[in-house]
Amino acid sequence: MHFRKSSISRSAERDGVHRFEHWYRDNTVYFITARVRGRQNAFATEEAKAVFWDRFNHYTNEFGFTPWVTSLLDNHYHAEGYLRIGENLGPMIRRIHGSVAKLVNDLLPMRIPKFWCDTGRQGYFDGCLRDERQGRRTFRYVHTQCRRHLICDDPKDYPHTHVNIDVDRAIKRALQLKAFMPGVPYKRYGE
Repeated sequence: MHFRKSSISRSAERDGVHRFEHWYRDNTVYFITARVRGRQNAFATEEAKAVFWDRFNHYTNEFGFTPWVTSLLDNHYHAEGYLRIGENLGPMIRRIHGSVAKLVNDLLPMRIPKFWCDTGRQGYFDGCLRDERQGRRTFRYVHTQCRRHLICDDPKDYPHTHVNIDVDRAIKRALQLKAFMPGVPYKRYGE
């Protein structure tokens, strides 16, 4: 199985804190999230949201990412899904983010420079999910974003939460493919 890490620096730590890394791992379930710079509500209009969905669907299809669940809010998005070829993650995100930034900026009264760079040089966060437990928790987290942000109580009523695959079916398939990354400690689990 192909696996590679990348970071903006060769050193693993800075001032005793572990640096963020992108992991490019074949046959893996990923959680991906990104926020607009300065938490600006660039996706407040339906037109801007339509741009996001058009580009997201186009490039996830082109690069072989199968979204399970995706939620778009006014200034960020979350997605969980399966990626067969890990090296496709970087180019897929660059294409989604580049095209969305350009097209949404064209709609805004004032352009947002470095559209997706909200925290330092990190334009997005990706995580390889460890197991079924984390897969289910992530699915629920993404699915209920509208509730967390007080938009509506039922995700079925929020048109910008897309469930592409039922969670039970997605988890079953991921287990068959051995697409989780067991054996890597995860702080939130207390490991």
